[in-house]
Amino acid sequence: MAQYELLLPKMGESVAEATIIRWEKNPGDSIAIDDTILEIATDKVDSEVPSPVAGKMVKHLFNENDVAQVGDVIAIIEIEGSEGEIVLEEQPEVIEVEAVAEKVEEIPFVPEEEPKSEGIDFVASDRFYSPLVKSIAQEEGIKIEELHQIKGSGSEGRVTKDDLLQFIENRQQPAASPVASAPAQEVKAVSAPVASAPKVESPVPAATKTEAPKPAPTVSVNGGDEIIEMDRMRKLIADHMVNSKHISAHVTSFVEADVTNMVQWRNKIKNSFEKREGEKITFTPIFIEAVAKAIKDLPMINVSVNGTQIIKKKDINIGMAAALPSGNLIVPVIKNADQLNLVGLTKSVNDLANRSRINKLQPDEIQGGTFTLTNVGTFGNVMGTPIINQPQVAVLAVGAIKKKPAVIETEYGDVIAIRHMMFLSLSYDHRVVDGSLGGSFVRKVADYLEAWDVNREI
Repeated sequence: MAQYELLLPKMGESVAEATIIRWEKNPGDSIAIDDTILEIATDKVDSEVPSPVAGKMVKHLFNENDVAQVGDVIAIIEIEGSEGEIVLEEQPEVIEVEAVAEKVEEIPFVPEEEPKSEGIDFVASDRFYSPLVKSIAQEEGIKIEELHQIKGSGSEGRVTKDDLLQFIENRQQPAASPVASAPAQEVKAVSAPVASAPKVESPVPAATKTEAPKPAPTVSVNGGDEIIEMDRMRKLIADHMVNSKHISAHVTSFVEADVTNMVQWRNKIKNSFEKREGEKITFTPIFIEAVAKAIKDLPMINVSVNGTQIIKKKDINIGMAAALPSGNLIVPVIKNADQLNLVGLTKSVNDLANRSRINKLQPDEIQGGTFTLTNVGTFGNVMGTPIINQPQVAVLAVGAIKKKPAVIETEYGDVIAIRHMMFLSLSYDHRVVDGSLGGSFVRKVADYLEAWDVNREI
């Protein structure tokens, strides 16, 4: 019998490693083609690895919770073939360099240089660190001596990303920082217009006002309290949300829209649409279509910030926040949403939503978003103030559609009628999106929804 070496598959251009979450096939188990071998987790998504061959599991080369690099041999499978023969798994072709270079030339802005590892000599270290750990250490300015002090929870004491993030969180901040004086100057400048307000003396020295936030206070636990440890995804979400608040200056603008025509149109066509397409049409693809149109009208909402550069995105890739059965949140992305018609958007929305719930998304399907839509109306909420999904600069929340009395202007005068009304709320990064642009954008989305053609063919 031949031995087949199963490699950790490529999971997207930006994914270099994955954590082994659970082995579904153990040594001695029979395997059919496309059987799930193991479950892996990246910083982006959890996914299953199917078997490309039929045979019998011989050996695991990584334990659960170990971190493996893309292309590593992770298991040995016994298959039909000559005795002693070793069969290597074929890897997908790498993208040609010419194609990548051609794509980079289209970017109008020059990205900042990658951080250099000043004082971090990984070559001289006899301890293994994954590329992700090295990258985080460089960005946070952690010295090699500090890395050596971290007790790793991975295989053979290997330092994982979670170990490093925990170390960074617990690392004692210096009492005063030379950089603190710069933000203090900015605060003083902003306060200038309200100089006439009564001066309030503060016992806290000015230098300490711009220090990093102190660690959260210790929480007391009573006898009947239940302690629930965050799972891996919840930890990632927590870090992502806190980082977004630290990075972006959040502002939220609200608009109320009369979507009566849109509701009546959907009620009229939903049965025939489902019969013809085999898909249910919800309001989500309609919202996404309106967002894509508004982005075409106001493209500076479709940007990212890189230091002092504003990167204006060519593609309109709209992420849609989806709640998982576990209570966690994931944001699959509809790529080039402006190039899809309403039928295409409906099929994409339903497909991504369904596969989100059963943990079948691929890492590439939750990357590359340039704008995010979240439907808080699903939970009966009329509005919300969502947190920006970095590195984007805006996120739109759509509230529940409610029947309400509203004033309608007619040629015979104003009348009060029952209308379908909803709130739209746009959170945006005030560093690069001013109130004029943010307010105009959310108003533009509402205009597209209000002007819906009740006789539209689909």
